[in-house]
Amino acid sequence: MAPLATDLFSLLHSDASTWLLSATVLGALAQLWRAERARSQLRRRLSAANSRLDQAHTHDSLTGLILRDGFESELDRAVAACDSGRGALALLCVGLDNFRPLNDGYGHRVGDAVLVEVGQRLSALAAPHGVVSRLGGDEFALLLALPLAAACEAAQQILQSLQQPYAAEGLNLRLGASVGIAAYPEQGSRPRLLANASMAMRTVKLGGGGAHACYHPAMSVDVREQAELVQDLRQALARRELQLYYQPKIDARSLQVTGAEALLRWQHPRRGMVSPAVFVPLAERYGLIVEIGRWVIEEACRQAAEWREQGLRMRVAINISGHQLRHDDLVDHLQAMLERHGIRPQRLTCEITETVAMEDTGVTRAAFERLRQAGLRVSIDDFGTGHSSLATLRRLPAAELKIDRAFVSDLASGERATTIVQTIVQMAHQLGLRVVAEGVETTSQRDQLVALGCDELQGYLFAKPMTAVALALWAGGDDDGHVDRAFRPSLFDPTAPAELSS
Repeated sequence: MAPLATDLFSLLHSDASTWLLSATVLGALAQLWRAERARSQLRRRLSAANSRLDQAHTHDSLTGLILRDGFESELDRAVAACDSGRGALALLCVGLDNFRPLNDGYGHRVGDAVLVEVGQRLSALAAPHGVVSRLGGDEFALLLALPLAAACEAAQQILQSLQQPYAAEGLNLRLGASVGIAAYPEQGSRPRLLANASMAMRTVKLGGGGAHACYHPAMSVDVREQAELVQDLRQALARRELQLYYQPKIDARSLQVTGAEALLRWQHPRRGMVSPAVFVPLAERYGLIVEIGRWVIEEACRQAAEWREQGLRMRVAINISGHQLRHDDLVDHLQAMLERHGIRPQRLTCEITETVAMEDTGVTRAAFERLRQAGLRVSIDDFGTGHSSLATLRRLPAAELKIDRAFVSDLASGERATTIVQTIVQMAHQLGLRVVAEGVETTSQRDQLVALGCDELQGYLFAKPMTAVALALWAGGDDDGHVDRAFRPSLFDPTAPAELSS
């Protein structure tokens, strides 16, 4: 008989006390084994929980990318390696263009899905040795062991990659990006490298985005100047430094004046006239554009009422920004100002850029529908510069398209611009829309645009933007310059002031 079998046989035939003792020992051993197993499982769970906690502290929960603190540590190591002569180093700061309207319009689920995809694309481009971080919001950073020239090529690859469509929640979305580059050590010391790359990125954004730029010390001066401008802009309304200039619109066939576009100007007490190209992007970036836009609406309506009392009943166009369009009380404010000054809604045109109009979000569509219900005239501005959708255009309650001035200026240089303008005019007329061409500066451009079928013209050939007083004098022929223009009888009647309702 085998030894183990013999031992079991002996145990079974031993006395009761020995059996009981053996059973007790076995039971105790089993309990100890189970307790140890439970402790082992608990240790594993605690270890996993600690790992997750560490991951939460160092990595973004949405994209899985390292957060800023971890990125700073990686930057320290990369700088140390560079200082010891082991390769080059460039830091790229990437900011998505127009992400906020997408996130607000389609919702955070769509926005989060886009951010995850951006992180994956950046990680693929940085592999295998680069480091990618999500700094926060829609901003990312990359550490690449590359010299400056190669980093610029990488930035271009990033732009091309991020411009590809994003599929999220059944939607096909597009975004651009701005990239700032700072190479170590020539474009920043270790403490300044990330800040300088970020500054370069923001400079690109202020210029319209969709490009990359390398840091330059002059950018630091620009940022300080912008900070001063923003502080001054916050006081500009209260100090009555903002004013509206008006540029007439001309009927293409009769060359009679049909209306005027209100253009915002800032007369700074020390800097003189500040260009809208400078202060409007700042107003949008720092949340001032809605308040300024409300003032523009009220001032344009007030001026239209004053002109009406002088016998000048002219349609006035105002520019509506994307921020205003997404604001809940835009139409309510428009209606309130029209009612306060006794202006018919049809006499006010809201110009909205093609880029904003074509967002095709729920918020944008709702705003356009409310404008239509209020009887306001809508114009799609800068048409031809964005990614237009004919289906979207057909759904918008627009009355006119404004051809971007770039196509007008290119009319004399080749057939391509002529073909584009002709196509826009034909498409617009098929949709029942009028076409306005802006930036007309020569008689040759005027004649070509008339031949192509444009309905209205606007530009320096006819008149530069002028103050409301100057426009009234210009309309009455009391200005000093010799101009060839006529106001339609329905717009100007110097002997019979219009009724309040007209």
